[in-house]
Amino acid sequence: MRFSDYMTEWLYADDGYYATYRPIGKSGDFYTAVSASKFFGGTIAKHLIDVIDEGFLSPNATVCEIGAHHGYLLADIVEFIYTLRPELLQTLSFAIVERFEHLQEQQRRYFADSFGEAVTLRHYTALSQMNEPEAFFVANEIFDAFPCELYYKGKTGRVENHEVIFDVDDAWVKAKAEQFHKDRGEIAVGYEAFAQEMAAAAQQSEFITFDYGEMQARPDVSLRIYKEHGVFPFFDEALDRAEAFKKSDITYDVTFAHVKEAFEAAGMPMAEYATQMKALVEMGILELLEILRANADEKVYKQELEKVKTLIMPQFLGERFKMIRFRKERA
Repeated sequence: MRFSDYMTEWLYADDGYYATYRPIGKSGDFYTAVSASKFFGGTIAKHLIDVIDEGFLSPNATVCEIGAHHGYLLADIVEFIYTLRPELLQTLSFAIVERFEHLQEQQRRYFADSFGEAVTLRHYTALSQMNEPEAFFVANEIFDAFPCELYYKGKTGRVENHEVIFDVDDAWVKAKAEQFHKDRGEIAVGYEAFAQEMAAAAQQSEFITFDYGEMQARPDVSLRIYKEHGVFPFFDEALDRAEAFKKSDITYDVTFAHVKEAFEAAGMPMAEYATQMKALVEMGILELLEILRANADEKVYKQELEKVKTLIMPQFLGERFKMIRFRKERA
Protein backbone atom coordinates (compact mmCIF):
# COMPACT_ATOMS: atom_id res chain seq x y z
CA MET A 1 0.00 0.00 0.00
CA ARG A 2 1.00 3.64 -0.39
CA PHE A 3 2.76 5.08 2.64
CA SER A 4 -0.04 7.61 3.17
CA ASP A 5 -2.55 4.75 3.39
CA TYR A 6 -0.26 2.92 5.81
CA MET A 7 -0.03 6.01 8.04
CA THR A 8 -3.80 6.56 7.85
CA GLU A 9 -4.40 3.00 9.02
CA TRP A 10 -1.75 3.38 11.74
CA LEU A 11 -3.41 6.47 13.21
CA TYR A 12 -7.08 6.49 12.18
CA ALA A 13 -8.29 2.91 11.75
CA ASP A 14 -10.92 1.74 14.24
CA ASP A 15 -8.09 0.22 16.28
CA GLY A 16 -5.56 2.91 15.33
CA TYR A 17 -3.53 5.05 17.68
CA TYR A 18 -5.86 8.07 17.66
CA ALA A 19 -9.00 5.96 17.91
CA THR A 20 -8.13 4.95 21.47
CA TYR A 21 -8.37 7.43 24.35
CA ARG A 22 -5.08 7.67 26.24
CA PRO A 23 -4.58 9.60 29.46
CA ILE A 24 -1.61 11.94 29.71
CA GLY A 25 1.26 10.56 31.76
CA LYS A 26 3.86 7.87 32.11
CA SER A 27 1.63 5.09 30.87
CA GLY A 28 -0.26 7.21 28.37
CA ASP A 29 0.17 9.96 25.82
CA PHE A 30 2.99 12.49 25.57
CA TYR A 31 2.74 15.84 27.29
CA THR A 32 1.96 18.70 24.91
CA ALA A 33 1.62 22.45 25.42
CA VAL A 34 -2.02 21.88 26.37
CA SER A 35 -1.19 19.46 29.17
CA ALA A 36 1.80 21.49 30.35
CA SER A 37 -0.18 24.53 31.48
CA LYS A 38 -3.72 25.92 31.37
CA PHE A 39 -2.12 29.24 30.44
CA PHE A 40 -1.62 27.92 26.90
CA GLY A 41 -5.39 27.88 26.41
CA GLY A 42 -5.69 31.01 28.53
CA THR A 43 -3.44 32.95 26.16
CA ILE A 44 -5.50 31.81 23.17
CA ALA A 45 -8.62 32.98 25.05
CA LYS A 46 -7.03 36.40 25.58
CA HIS A 47 -6.15 36.55 21.88
CA LEU A 48 -9.74 35.62 20.95
CA ILE A 49 -11.04 38.46 23.12
CA ASP A 50 -8.60 40.83 21.39
CA VAL A 51 -9.88 39.63 17.98
CA ILE A 52 -13.43 40.39 19.11
CA ASP A 53 -12.44 43.81 20.52
CA GLU A 54 -10.68 44.53 17.23
CA GLY A 55 -13.99 43.89 15.47
CA PHE A 56 -12.78 41.11 13.18
CA LEU A 57 -15.15 38.65 14.90
CA SER A 58 -18.32 39.45 16.81
CA PRO A 59 -19.28 38.20 20.29
CA ASN A 60 -21.62 35.74 18.53
CA ALA A 61 -18.86 33.75 16.82
CA THR A 62 -18.38 30.00 17.14
CA VAL A 63 -15.19 28.86 18.86
CA CYS A 64 -14.19 25.49 17.42
CA GLU A 65 -11.31 23.18 18.29
CA ILE A 66 -10.22 20.67 15.66
CA GLY A 67 -8.81 17.34 16.79
CA ALA A 68 -9.44 18.04 20.48
CA HIS A 69 -8.82 14.46 21.66
CA HIS A 70 -9.07 15.05 25.42
CA GLY A 71 -10.99 18.35 25.17
CA TYR A 72 -8.59 20.12 27.52
CA LEU A 73 -7.62 23.00 25.26
CA LEU A 74 -11.13 24.21 24.48
CA ALA A 75 -12.07 23.80 28.15
CA ASP A 76 -9.10 25.95 29.18
CA ILE A 77 -10.17 28.59 26.66
CA VAL A 78 -13.68 28.59 28.12
CA GLU A 79 -12.33 28.84 31.67
CA PHE A 80 -10.19 31.88 30.85
CA ILE A 81 -13.00 33.57 28.91
CA TYR A 82 -15.04 33.28 32.10
CA THR A 83 -12.19 34.88 34.06
CA LEU A 84 -11.38 37.65 31.57
CA ARG A 85 -14.74 38.46 29.92
CA PRO A 86 -17.51 36.32 31.46
CA GLU A 87 -20.34 37.95 29.49
CA LEU A 88 -18.95 36.35 26.31
CA LEU A 89 -20.04 32.93 27.57
CA GLN A 90 -23.60 34.12 27.00
CA THR A 91 -22.99 34.86 23.31
CA LEU A 92 -20.17 32.66 22.00
CA SER A 93 -20.86 29.11 20.83
CA PHE A 94 -18.42 26.24 21.38
CA ALA A 95 -17.80 23.24 19.15
CA ILE A 96 -15.32 20.42 18.51
CA VAL A 97 -14.60 18.63 15.25
CA GLU A 98 -13.97 15.01 16.23
CA ARG A 99 -14.51 11.96 14.04
CA PHE A 100 -14.51 9.31 16.80
CA GLU A 101 -17.76 8.90 18.75
CA HIS A 102 -16.09 7.56 21.91
CA LEU A 103 -13.81 10.60 22.03
CA GLN A 104 -16.83 12.86 21.56
CA GLU A 105 -18.40 11.17 24.59
CA GLN A 106 -15.25 11.67 26.67
CA GLN A 107 -15.19 15.35 25.69
CA ARG A 108 -18.87 15.76 26.62
CA ARG A 109 -18.22 14.21 30.02
CA TYR A 110 -15.22 16.47 30.61
CA PHE A 111 -17.22 19.59 29.75
CA ALA A 112 -20.15 18.46 31.89
CA ASP A 113 -17.82 17.82 34.83
CA SER A 114 -16.08 21.17 34.29
CA PHE A 115 -18.98 23.50 33.51
CA GLY A 116 -22.24 21.68 34.20
CA GLU A 117 -24.99 23.22 32.07
CA ALA A 118 -23.28 26.63 31.83
CA VAL A 119 -21.60 25.75 28.51
CA THR A 120 -23.19 23.91 25.60
CA LEU A 121 -20.80 21.89 23.45
CA ARG A 122 -21.60 20.92 19.86
CA HIS A 123 -19.82 18.19 17.92
CA TYR A 124 -19.10 17.76 14.24
CA THR A 125 -17.43 14.75 12.68
CA ALA A 126 -16.00 16.89 9.88
CA LEU A 127 -15.41 20.54 9.04
CA SER A 128 -17.62 20.08 5.98
CA GLN A 129 -20.66 19.87 8.29
CA MET A 130 -20.14 23.43 9.51
CA ASN A 131 -21.74 26.54 7.98
CA GLU A 132 -21.14 29.44 10.36
CA PRO A 133 -21.35 33.19 9.83
CA GLU A 134 -18.24 33.65 11.99
CA ALA A 135 -15.79 31.22 13.57
CA PHE A 136 -12.55 31.10 15.52
CA PHE A 137 -10.77 27.81 14.81
CA VAL A 138 -7.97 26.49 17.00
CA ALA A 139 -5.84 23.34 16.84
CA ASN A 140 -2.70 22.03 18.47
CA GLU A 141 -0.28 19.72 16.65
CA ILE A 142 -2.70 18.87 13.87
CA PHE A 143 -0.67 19.18 10.66
CA ASP A 144 1.95 16.65 11.71
CA ALA A 145 -0.87 14.14 12.08
CA PHE A 146 -1.88 14.36 8.42
CA PRO A 147 -0.81 11.30 6.43
CA CYS A 148 2.23 11.82 4.26
CA GLU A 149 3.98 10.17 1.37
CA LEU A 150 7.65 9.23 1.72
CA TYR A 151 9.84 10.37 -1.14
CA TYR A 152 13.40 9.42 -2.10
CA LYS A 153 15.27 10.64 -5.17
CA GLY A 154 12.33 10.70 -7.58
CA LYS A 155 10.42 7.73 -6.21
CA THR A 156 7.48 7.52 -3.80
CA GLY A 157 7.36 4.84 -1.14
CA ARG A 158 4.98 1.95 -0.64
CA VAL A 159 4.84 -0.45 2.30
CA GLU A 160 5.09 -4.23 2.39
CA ASN A 161 5.25 -5.99 5.74
CA HIS A 162 6.13 -2.66 7.41
CA GLU A 163 9.09 -2.12 5.10
CA VAL A 164 9.21 0.88 2.74
CA ILE A 165 10.04 0.27 -0.90
CA PHE A 166 10.71 3.31 -3.10
CA ASP A 167 9.53 2.32 -6.55
CA VAL A 168 6.31 4.29 -7.20
CA ASP A 169 6.14 7.08 -9.79
CA ASP A 170 3.85 9.86 -8.59
CA ALA A 171 3.90 13.14 -10.50
CA TRP A 172 2.16 15.17 -7.75
CA VAL A 173 4.52 13.99 -5.01
CA LYS A 174 7.54 14.57 -7.22
CA ALA A 175 6.35 18.08 -8.13
CA LYS A 176 5.84 18.97 -4.45
CA ALA A 177 9.26 17.58 -3.55
CA GLU A 178 10.88 19.66 -6.27
CA GLN A 179 8.89 22.74 -5.24
CA PHE A 180 10.18 22.45 -1.67
CA HIS A 181 13.70 21.47 -2.77
CA LYS A 182 13.58 17.99 -1.24
CA ASP A 183 15.21 14.88 -2.63
CA ARG A 184 13.94 12.84 0.31
CA GLY A 185 11.49 13.07 3.18
CA GLU A 186 7.81 13.61 3.82
CA ILE A 187 5.24 15.18 1.50
CA ALA A 188 2.03 15.81 3.43
CA VAL A 189 -1.26 14.71 1.90
CA GLY A 190 -4.54 16.50 2.60
CA TYR A 191 -3.55 20.06 3.43
CA GLU A 192 -5.29 21.38 0.31
CA ALA A 193 -8.61 19.67 1.02
CA PHE A 194 -8.48 20.66 4.70
CA ALA A 195 -7.89 24.32 3.83
CA GLN A 196 -10.79 24.32 1.36
CA GLU A 197 -13.11 22.79 3.97
CA MET A 198 -12.11 25.36 6.59
CA ALA A 199 -12.60 28.24 4.17
CA ALA A 200 -16.09 26.93 3.42
CA ALA A 201 -16.99 26.30 7.08
CA ALA A 202 -17.48 29.99 7.94
CA GLN A 203 -18.10 33.22 6.08
CA GLN A 204 -15.50 35.02 8.21
CA SER A 205 -12.94 33.22 10.34
CA GLU A 206 -9.56 33.05 11.97
CA PHE A 207 -7.55 29.86 12.39
CA ILE A 208 -4.64 29.56 14.81
CA THR A 209 -2.54 26.45 15.26
CA PHE A 210 0.77 25.31 16.74
CA ASP A 211 3.07 22.60 15.42
CA TYR A 212 6.65 21.38 15.09
CA GLY A 213 8.39 22.42 11.87
CA GLU A 214 9.87 25.22 9.81
CA MET A 215 8.68 27.41 6.95
CA GLN A 216 11.17 25.76 4.60
CA ALA A 217 11.22 22.00 4.16
CA ARG A 218 13.79 19.87 5.93
CA PRO A 219 16.26 18.24 3.53
CA ASP A 220 16.05 14.90 5.32
CA VAL A 221 13.58 12.40 6.78
CA SER A 222 12.02 13.60 10.05
CA LEU A 223 9.44 10.79 10.38
CA ARG A 224 9.56 9.37 13.91
CA ILE A 225 7.75 7.16 16.37
CA TYR A 226 6.88 8.13 19.95
CA LYS A 227 6.87 4.92 21.93
CA GLU A 228 6.83 4.57 25.73
CA HIS A 229 8.08 8.14 26.05
CA GLY A 230 11.01 7.49 23.76
CA VAL A 231 11.56 8.90 20.27
CA PHE A 232 12.69 6.58 17.47
CA PRO A 233 13.50 7.58 13.88
CA PHE A 234 11.22 5.63 11.59
CA PHE A 235 14.15 3.91 9.87
CA ASP A 236 15.97 3.13 13.13
CA GLU A 237 17.15 -0.49 12.96
CA ALA A 238 16.30 -0.90 16.64
CA LEU A 239 12.63 -0.03 16.02
CA ASP A 240 10.20 -2.91 15.56
CA ARG A 241 7.68 -1.20 13.26
CA ALA A 242 5.31 -4.15 13.27
CA GLU A 243 5.12 -4.01 17.06
CA ALA A 244 4.72 -0.20 17.11
CA PHE A 245 2.01 -0.20 14.41
CA LYS A 246 -1.21 1.41 15.75
CA LYS A 247 0.15 1.33 19.32
CA SER A 248 2.46 4.36 19.14
CA ASP A 249 2.28 7.85 17.69
CA ILE A 250 3.87 8.54 14.31
CA THR A 251 4.66 12.08 13.21
CA TYR A 252 7.01 14.33 11.23
CA ASP A 253 8.09 17.96 11.00
CA VAL A 254 5.64 20.27 9.22
CA THR A 255 6.66 22.26 6.15
CA PHE A 256 4.76 25.46 6.86
CA ALA A 257 5.33 26.73 3.31
CA HIS A 258 3.07 23.86 2.18
CA VAL A 259 0.43 24.79 4.79
CA LYS A 260 0.63 28.47 3.77
CA GLU A 261 0.26 27.63 0.09
CA ALA A 262 -2.80 25.45 0.73
CA PHE A 263 -4.61 28.06 2.83
CA GLU A 264 -3.81 31.00 0.58
CA ALA A 265 -5.12 29.02 -2.41
CA ALA A 266 -8.34 28.50 -0.42
CA GLY A 267 -8.73 32.23 0.21
CA MET A 268 -7.31 32.35 3.75
CA PRO A 269 -4.07 34.38 3.69
CA MET A 270 -1.51 33.97 6.44
CA ALA A 271 -1.87 36.64 9.13
CA GLU A 272 1.13 35.64 11.27
CA TYR A 273 3.91 33.08 11.61
CA ALA A 274 6.16 32.99 14.68
CA THR A 275 7.82 30.74 17.22
CA GLN A 276 5.49 29.60 19.98
CA MET A 277 7.50 31.61 22.49
CA LYS A 278 7.14 34.87 20.54
CA ALA A 279 3.46 34.23 19.75
CA LEU A 280 2.44 33.49 23.34
CA VAL A 281 4.30 36.50 24.69
CA GLU A 282 2.77 38.80 22.08
CA MET A 283 -0.71 37.38 22.78
CA GLY A 284 -0.38 38.21 26.46
CA ILE A 285 0.76 35.21 28.47
CA LEU A 286 2.89 37.44 30.72
CA GLU A 287 -0.07 39.74 31.43
CA LEU A 288 -2.09 36.68 32.45
CA LEU A 289 0.65 35.71 34.87
CA GLU A 290 0.54 39.21 36.38
CA ILE A 291 -3.21 38.86 36.87
CA LEU A 292 -2.58 35.56 38.65
CA ARG A 293 0.14 37.11 40.79
CA ALA A 294 -2.23 39.87 41.90
CA ASN A 295 -5.03 37.44 42.79
CA ALA A 296 -3.33 34.28 44.12
CA ASP A 297 -0.81 33.44 46.80
CA GLU A 298 2.90 33.33 45.95
CA LYS A 299 3.07 29.52 46.01
CA VAL A 300 0.37 29.12 43.37
CA TYR A 301 1.94 31.85 41.25
CA LYS A 302 5.39 30.23 41.35
CA GLN A 303 3.92 26.83 40.46
CA GLU A 304 2.18 28.23 37.40
CA LEU A 305 5.23 30.29 36.46
CA GLU A 306 7.34 27.13 36.28
CA LYS A 307 4.75 25.50 34.03
CA VAL A 308 4.59 28.53 31.75
CA LYS A 309 8.38 28.48 31.37
CA THR A 310 8.03 25.18 29.51
CA LEU A 311 5.85 27.02 26.96
CA ILE A 312 7.99 30.08 26.33
CA MET A 313 11.61 29.46 27.32
CA PRO A 314 13.92 28.34 24.49
CA GLN A 315 15.90 25.97 26.71
CA PHE A 316 12.67 24.01 27.33
CA LEU A 317 10.93 24.51 24.01
CA GLY A 318 13.54 24.96 21.34
CA GLU A 319 12.79 26.95 18.22
CA ARG A 320 11.01 24.31 16.13
CA PHE A 321 7.56 24.77 17.70
CA LYS A 322 5.71 27.38 15.67
CA MET A 323 2.42 29.23 15.56
CA ILE A 324 0.72 30.01 12.26
CA ARG A 325 -2.45 32.03 11.88
CA PHE A 326 -4.80 32.51 8.91
CA ARG A 327 -7.81 34.74 8.29
CA LYS A 328 -10.73 34.66 5.92
CA GLU A 329 -12.76 37.81 5.41
CA ARG A 330 -16.39 37.81 4.39
CA ALA A 331 -16.78 38.20 0.64
